[in-house]
Amino acid sequence: QVQVAESGGGLVQAGGSLRLSCAASGRTFSSDNMGWFRQAPGKEREFVAAISWSSGRTYYSDSKKGRFTISKDNAKNTVYLQMNSLKPEDTAVYYCAAGRRGSWPPVSISWYDYWGQGTQVTVSS
Repeated sequence: QVQVAESGGGLVQAGGSLRLSCAASGRTFSSDNMGWFRQAPGKEREFVAAISWSSGRTYYSDSKKGRFTISKDNAKNTVYLQMNSLKPEDTAVYYCAAGRRGSWPPVSISWYDYWGQGTQVTVSS
């Protein structure tokens, strides 16, 4: 059974940092792209960042470039999202997802087959 599970969310003050983790299990993910998305209350789920398991190449939404960093640990089958200089508008539920469909960059929600339950990130002003 394929599982994707996020952890590491919490409450942080504006300007602070958090590192989210995404543990993937249940199959070989070497052909997958791993993506981070987020959804704020009353808003649609939006793309944050993605990484290719095979090549390690990364892609970010424009507004996250420079503040967020996605990385992976092959040995642990875990993907990370390091978030720095957090702002109140970064408050959202953050989701990790795995998928093999579509093309690069994998920004479309529909290209991901497996999703975690999400982890809440709250940034106070």
